[in-house]
Amino acid sequence: MSFIETLWNNLETAGQKTLLVEIHAGKSPPTVPWTGAALLDLAQRARGFLDAAGINAGDRVALLGPNSARWIALDVAIMAHGAVVVPLYSRQAPSELAVMVKDAGASLVIAADAALLSGLQEALGAPGAVGSERRSALYDEVFGTAPNTTRPAPITAEATVTIIYTSGSTGIPKGVELSAANVDFMLPTTEGALGRIVKGADRDHVFHFLPFCFAGSRIMLWTQLRRRNLLMISTDLTKLVDELKAANPSYYLNVPAVLERIRLGVGKVLRDRGGIGLSLYEKGLAADVALRAGTGGLADKLALAAARRFVFPKIKATIGSRLDFLVCGSAPLSPETQRWFELLEIPVFQVYGLTETTAIVTMDQPDTAEPGKVGVAIPGVELRLGDGDELLTRGPHIFKGYWKNPEATAEVIQDGWFHTGDQAEIDARGNLRIVGRVKNLMKPESGHWIAPEPIEEALRDALPTIEHAVVVGHGRPFLVVLVTGAVSDAEVQTALDAVNATLPHYKKVKRFHRSAETLTPESGLLTANAKLKRRAIEQHFKAALQNVYGGGAT
Repeated sequence: MSFIETLWNNLETAGQKTLLVEIHAGKSPPTVPWTGAALLDLAQRARGFLDAAGINAGDRVALLGPNSARWIALDVAIMAHGAVVVPLYSRQAPSELAVMVKDAGASLVIAADAALLSGLQEALGAPGAVGSERRSALYDEVFGTAPNTTRPAPITAEATVTIIYTSGSTGIPKGVELSAANVDFMLPTTEGALGRIVKGADRDHVFHFLPFCFAGSRIMLWTQLRRRNLLMISTDLTKLVDELKAANPSYYLNVPAVLERIRLGVGKVLRDRGGIGLSLYEKGLAADVALRAGTGGLADKLALAAARRFVFPKIKATIGSRLDFLVCGSAPLSPETQRWFELLEIPVFQVYGLTETTAIVTMDQPDTAEPGKVGVAIPGVELRLGDGDELLTRGPHIFKGYWKNPEATAEVIQDGWFHTGDQAEIDARGNLRIVGRVKNLMKPESGHWIAPEPIEEALRDALPTIEHAVVVGHGRPFLVVLVTGAVSDAEVQTALDAVNATLPHYKKVKRFHRSAETLTPESGLLTANAKLKRRAIEQHFKAALQNVYGGGAT
């Protein structure tokens, strides 16, 4: 039985058990519960609409909207109908979404509201234009349809259940085909991992805010539905802080930017307040560094003990009094941020993977988690290092291929091994550390190959108020870093001096450009999941960077 049939069965058998709670901070009511029966009714109505729309098995259906109970019901219903879900990021530029819809050959677009749909339709072209002949519908129309109460037909293991478009940091997005077999392999793994970490049924309160259109986010959703465990979801990312307080979860899935923002925010609040609390906090952090390095003494032990008694528990209470652990993916988390949460007694378990690997390749285990590393290979998955220490992986988690793009598929899957494009290290215990992207490697005129990510990470650690740091220098006389955020030239130079002191001569960053401009997905300088679009950034700041190479910092 496929995971889709399992999810459908769980909705049928849950009855009046609450499986989902929408958090609506600042609204009345602030929470909206959804039982299994209510979600099943939505899914059956969605299937009724798909019947009326003439959607057949294998047809692609684009789904555009923020996280909600309706989004979840549609996701399950489309797959149960035998069609293929093409999830779209509701905050992405319509012009980019239009490329995906056209490439997928979607027969139907379902949008949460008229504003989202009209933006996409405008980007797709006027009625009658090439590629504009697909049907579209809003949620209200879909869920106003009479339900189809028949049970979904079984699907084969090889059937494509979803096409998720990559973020396109190095070019045009490609549609990643995931099969029922891919997901059937992954969900028992994630379910088992949570079972080893969660402290009991009374501590199994999970909150989710990352958009379901991303692979890792979707795996978390399906895992909780498979477990029939209550899932609390964000409905407004602009009110995330208030929603987290209302949910008060035991754990939730994160990206590094969110955790680093929390650490930075706490430090700012304490600095603004000043006094003994700030003193205990800073001395505690410094003492922890010294003790970990083996240079600390009795005074450091006392300082750390005082911070753990009087400061760290209060910080944890403001972040989440019930938090037992956090899960972090999408990109490597800095060791400093991971250790900071450990001091608060909130362990962070990292997950590494790509859309092409059904979201997961490695996962931290409670007894092997190590700051700066992203865990060991999940059961059934093989790892090895290829040319240039590129990480290769093989197993049932590898995707079917890129939609209608056999050439691109052949480039990344060779002899059964998927080439991740990530440069990595694997220690004796099998713990993985991601060094950087192979394609991001740059060679200045010195002739040395250099990964920019470790330098950028070190600079952000040295000056946490930096929002983004982007190292450039391929084919140039030396390295330069572009810096954004609420920082001054003096602060950047001080941080740069500290980082350069730890680097060999060929990795030292000689100059910088500080910009007041914020890098965002909307500006085309970040991907939808907030990763750097390096080529676009270099082009956007071309004139400024040329000036830096010709003169001093600006």
